Amino acid sequence: MTKKDLDFLKTRNYSKRKQYTISILLIVATSAICFFLVNFIGYGAVALILLMAVSLNAILFDIFPVMASALLSALIWNFFFIPPTLTFHIETPEDGLMFLMYFVIASINAVLTFKIREFEKRQWDEEERTKSIALYNILLNSLSHELRTPIATIIGAVDTIKDNRSKLSESNRNELYAEIEIAGLRLNRQVENLLSMSRLEAGFIQPKRDWCDINETIFSTMRRNSQDATEHTILFNPKEHLPLFKLDGGLLEQILHNLIHNALQHTPKNSIITIGADQTGEGCIVWVSDNGKGFPENEMDSVFQKFYRLDNTVGGSGLGLSIVKGFTEAMDGKVLLENGQEGGSLFTISIPAEASPISTYENG
Repeated sequence: MTKKDLDFLKTRNYSKRKQYTISILLIVATSAICFFLVNFIGYGAVALILLMAVSLNAILFDIFPVMASALLSALIWNFFFIPPTLTFHIETPEDGLMFLMYFVIASINAVLTFKIREFEKRQWDEEERTKSIALYNILLNSLSHELRTPIATIIGAVDTIKDNRSKLSESNRNELYAEIEIAGLRLNRQVENLLSMSRLEAGFIQPKRDWCDINETIFSTMRRNSQDATEHTILFNPKEHLPLFKLDGGLLEQILHNLIHNALQHTPKNSIITIGADQTGEGCIVWVSDNGKGFPENEMDSVFQKFYRLDNTVGGSGLGLSIVKGFTEAMDGKVLLENGQEGGSLFTISIPAEASPISTYENG
């Protein structure tokens, strides 16, 4: 059972008066239709159709309006359909037994259908609670490591500087300052990701489209990741005649930053990360590839989920790629992940955007 199924049960939030009114009107309308068809289908078939109407009420409403509709349907079937019609008198024992069985079956059907829906709702609530607890634990585990490590680094470095103010050489002091800076940037990155995910879930992401030089955006993102890329190689060969594109440059830079950081974090030392950009018929396309191990085929559909991390991976909160997908879709774009033919992974970002008639090369 899904959340969409449970949305169907919003009718149970109606007032009692409204539930009684709708359930009774459904029985009356069904009976009216059957009244004109009874000569063709027989009054036995009418009983089955009325049972279906009672079952529908059991799905939609609380138990008492449903029982009222079951009683009403039995009386209507008796009065208008069981011979002799237009009277509550039943001539034959067979019809009397049939009427009694109809009322019993309608009542049991109403109660059982209602109970089944209640059980499914409780089961769904329990599943959602279990999922929420699991997600909460994943978040705590991720953030406890991702936030605690840089905080411990900063505190340790500051304590060392304070306790050994006169003993530290200039080079040692500069090394500690560098550690503090790196840890601070790491903390800032995690906070940015959490804020970005909160904005995405709240629906606050509204792209601010303006003319953007994609080559410059890529170079800016590379500089932003330069300190983390000391043991990797990042390659980018810009297309000098690439036009300007009207899109949200800030969102694009965050997308590229998360893709590059993800590649730096999850590929072996000395790996090569390649970035490219080009124009398409609808806008622009940007790709980030690496020559690492790639992704397991059975997990490629899951990597964009919140807090999802591949098995045997160390570090990361599992937010980066979900933000990539969210920011891309906020600009009406698409993100595609595939493994390269020679190994490694390839992320392709396609964004529909208006292109300027003047290229960045000519503009420069």
